[in-house]
Amino acid sequence: MAEPDLSFARALEGLNAQTALHNQTWRAASAEWAVDLEQGEITFTNSDGWVITAPVQVVGTYSIKDGTFLWGWDHPSVPEPARIAASDVKAFGEKYGLEMLTTRKVEVSQDEAWQLTALANYLWKGQGAYRGPTNGGTTLVYMTFGELTITKP
Repeated sequence: MAEPDLSFARALEGLNAQTALHNQTWRAASAEWAVDLEQGEITFTNSDGWVITAPVQVVGTYSIKDGTFLWGWDHPSVPEPARIAASDVKAFGEKYGLEMLTTRKVEVSQDEAWQLTALANYLWKGQGAYRGPTNGGTTLVYMTFGELTITKP
């Protein structure tokens, strides 16, 4: 398998392992979440009252209405410091001539948006990724996050 396919495969495999670990350790799948883009931080709270925080990057947003993904590297709602991981993907796309990674808005499925997020997590050397609803559930924000800090009550 040659680049860039190798990176996509490694990215998805790595993110699946990270996600399984987070679900096992602090039940990420059922935790409540909040993000502060100005502070560049995502916060999860699980049912045991644990507060899990991490630096966050916005990979992009997905419109459920029209099936489009708007990259974080050129998203009007994403501050510059929260665009680094998405910009890493754009640079990767430029290197390998991948239009999907260098076009501001692309038509993809939710699964494909998750694969793009896995690639961002991999290239940025993130510790995991998360997808959450915004705008009343019509838009999903895809994020990757860095080193976790876990505070138990």
